[in-house]
Amino acid sequence: MKAANVVSNNCIILGAEPKTWEEAIVIAGNLLVKNGFVKSEYVDDMIKMVKELGPYIVIAPGLAIPHARPSISVISSGISIVTLKAPVYFGNQSNDPVQLVIGLAGYNDGVHLAHMKMIADIFEDENIIYEIAKCKNKQKIADIFNGKEVNL
Repeated sequence: MKAANVVSNNCIILGAEPKTWEEAIVIAGNLLVKNGFVKSEYVDDMIKMVKELGPYIVIAPGLAIPHARPSISVISSGISIVTLKAPVYFGNQSNDPVQLVIGLAGYNDGVHLAHMKMIADIFEDENIIYEIAKCKNKQKIADIFNGKEVNL
C-alpha cells in the first residue's frame, strides 16, 4: 500500500520520553485520537490487547506496533509514529528494548492487514528501524511511509 498521504507530520512525535510500555502506547494512541482516527477508548483497547496477549506487538528488534481490533472506536484508518529518546522494555525477550512505536488503527480487517503489510515491507531491512528511530526530520519519516525514496 503506497499512498500519497498514509502518514502526515501531525502523526509523528520525535524523541518521546515514556517511562513504561503503557506510556509509549498512550503517546502513539493519543496521536491517533488527536488526528481524528480513533476515539479515546481505542487507546485503552491497545493496552488491553498487550495485557491479555503479551508483548506480541514487538514484532522486530526495537519495533512495536500497538493496535487493537477494528471496532466502533475506529473512526478511520490511521498510523502514528513515535521515536523514543530512550528505549523502553515491553517484556519481549527477543525484540526488546523498543525504540520505535507505530500506532495502528484499521476500520476493518482488510485495511488493517494492508497497513501491516505496508509496514512489514518498509521494515524488511531491520536497519531502517534504527535509522528512523534516530531521524530528526518528521518529513523524511512521513515520506518513507508515503512510498517515497528517502536518504536518512
